[in-house]
Amino acid sequence: MNRKQAFMIAGTQSGCGKTTVAVGVMAAMKSRGFQVQPFKVGPDFIDPGFHTRICGTESRNLDGWMLSRSYNRALFGRLLGEADVAVVEGVMGLYDGYDGLTEAGSSAEMAKWLDIPVVLVVDARSMARSAAALIKGFRDFDPMLSLAGVIFNRIGGEGHLEYLKEAMSTGIPDVPVLGGIPREEIIRIPERHLGLVTVDETPLDRTWRDTLVDLVERNVDLDLVLSRSTCREGFPERFGPEKRRSDPVRPVLIAVPRDAAFCFYYPDNLELLRRAGAELHLFSPVAGETFPKGVGGVYLGGGYPELFAERISECRIFLESLRSGAKSGMPIHAECGGLMTLGRFIDTVDGKRFPMAGLLPFGTRMLSRRKALGYTEVVLREPCLLGEPGTAVRGHEFHYSEITDDGDSSGLRFAYELRARKHQAARSEGYMTGSVLASYVHLHWGSEPSVPEAFVRRCGEYLGRTCV
Repeated sequence: MNRKQAFMIAGTQSGCGKTTVAVGVMAAMKSRGFQVQPFKVGPDFIDPGFHTRICGTESRNLDGWMLSRSYNRALFGRLLGEADVAVVEGVMGLYDGYDGLTEAGSSAEMAKWLDIPVVLVVDARSMARSAAALIKGFRDFDPMLSLAGVIFNRIGGEGHLEYLKEAMSTGIPDVPVLGGIPREEIIRIPERHLGLVTVDETPLDRTWRDTLVDLVERNVDLDLVLSRSTCREGFPERFGPEKRRSDPVRPVLIAVPRDAAFCFYYPDNLELLRRAGAELHLFSPVAGETFPKGVGGVYLGGGYPELFAERISECRIFLESLRSGAKSGMPIHAECGGLMTLGRFIDTVDGKRFPMAGLLPFGTRMLSRRKALGYTEVVLREPCLLGEPGTAVRGHEFHYSEITDDGDSSGLRFAYELRARKHQAARSEGYMTGSVLASYVHLHWGSEPSVPEAFVRRCGEYLGRTCV
């Protein structure tokens, strides 16, 4: 059996610097000439954007709660086969996941599913010997997990690193110190609501990359990392349905706005649309663009429309295209920021109001505090763009806005029943009016591949074709 290099970079907790370390290691591997395939554990959209920019290869999400074990392994195995090394960035702390009782959704669970070792990132500020005790606890918490070693982040200097190495050599000698990265403000990726700023807003220029690569090469033993990261190649699981087309000459054209305002899409969702027979037309409302005639539907993803509300509001050709499309019965599916765009208006935190498409009878307003965060399962309660009643799809919510000023909602129906955590009651969601379906939930269609097939079929029917 062939062997390849693959490992996970996980942290002791959120904020320990694992994204910066992961991006730095990816960049250093790339500069050595490796074909690097990046992955991100969890539902996050932002970190994969940095991975993709650095590696030149699209990063994919792995998730132990939204997606099955076989799906994750099939995706990982297929893309590992096309690369030299796979680097998986973890989520939150190593053992953090869906709840406090199980490992579901955690980085640890994913590392075991994929049979890859973990490089643990530890924020070593204000710690010396105590770091060894912390790492010993992480190692012993799950003996089935393979710990390749530890990278200390934000160390105070060589003397500090020596203290840490001494503590490790006596307290937990079987776990190697793979490196110690000093505190460097210049490489820090800034944050804001919804996490880090997006890759489109952060200047990952050559100087930044070169600085990061130099820092990693000087302070991390990458050869040792690779020597402890051999992974088997050739997973038996198969990824997704066979690619098919509704019409061998003319695939179903689906419009997907994709720019700094609409940037939250799972690549798998787009791939599954293509496999179901769609051709995607990407365009930028922020740049004043809209979709062409001949489109069978619109998939309007999330992102940061509130930051570009004025420009979206001024892109009348885009908003009018949505209105005329909805009037003609064109399928339009919107998630989170897409829902905000289909509403009557967006109210920003500084009190400004910007008119939107008005396809939904309500507006949305931004809040200074988070409104919702967490995994959720959607069960379709009536036929809609995404399938038949009883279909269950998993996803997550993460937003700082809320619905306001309902207006006349007499024609609005709920397509979803949302089932969140066990201590929370199910609630109605999935706002449906005519051919429009909008929700705050970011769905991962890999949890139920019939969903993209249903959406493409509806788009094909709108165009007067039948998807087989």
